[in-house]
Amino acid sequence: MNLSAIPHLHFIWLVAASAIAGVMNAMAGGGSFISFPAMLGMGVPPVEANATNTVALWPGQLASLAALHRDVRRDLLPIVGFTCVIGGVTGAETLLHTEQKTFLHMIPWLILGGTLLFGISGPVSRWLRRRAAYHTGERSIPPFQLMLALFPVCFYIGYFGAGGGFLVMTILALFGMDDMHRLNAMKVFAALASNFCAIVTFILKGAIIWHYCLASMVFAAAGGWFGAKFAKRVPGHILRGVVVVTGCVIAGYFFWRQAHTA
Repeated sequence: MNLSAIPHLHFIWLVAASAIAGVMNAMAGGGSFISFPAMLGMGVPPVEANATNTVALWPGQLASLAALHRDVRRDLLPIVGFTCVIGGVTGAETLLHTEQKTFLHMIPWLILGGTLLFGISGPVSRWLRRRAAYHTGERSIPPFQLMLALFPVCFYIGYFGAGGGFLVMTILALFGMDDMHRLNAMKVFAALASNFCAIVTFILKGAIIWHYCLASMVFAAAGGWFGAKFAKRVPGHILRGVVVVTGCVIAGYFFWRQAHTA
């Protein structure tokens, strides 16, 4: 069967990839590994594809936070939110000032880097659980030190983002947050806030391809809500393995394409 003969095949894959990305972001992260290449497949230039993909996935993150809001540490919201504003805007501005060709060459390295983060997330998650077994209660976190540690992560989320949520979890754990549900909720909040600031920047600069964005947005939101509801029912190591394999395959494809188009 010739798949290229199917009408609107790329668009069908775009909306399917958006739904899958929404589920993945809610349950473990890494949804951009699926949705960003699908956006590129529509013929959107790399920088605009990344900006459009960021906007499209944001409602899914909002739906996930709505499902996880009870686990958010409200005492950390002001400092984390402030850092997300600064980092998200700075990262988005840097992206918009990156040449299309330069960003295209960076894509496989960015995806591979995000994949490696997921590759080490298993051992780190087990370390977090061991910490949780020996600590009880919530400890205070120094705000200035937390802001300095989170800023480069929020910058990265505003610039590209894949794997950034896991970095947020790791940093918060190093500062003493032990509860996995709280870590996951704060991960979603930080990604949501950083991406929102990036989105405002992208919209003001006219970097969004809206007819693809809106279609992708609806399915990503549905996937985000579904994924958040069922996040505790799927073994984490299974989903993490799927994310890592997917990221490696996609990064390998972009490396191969660059080698054959150079």
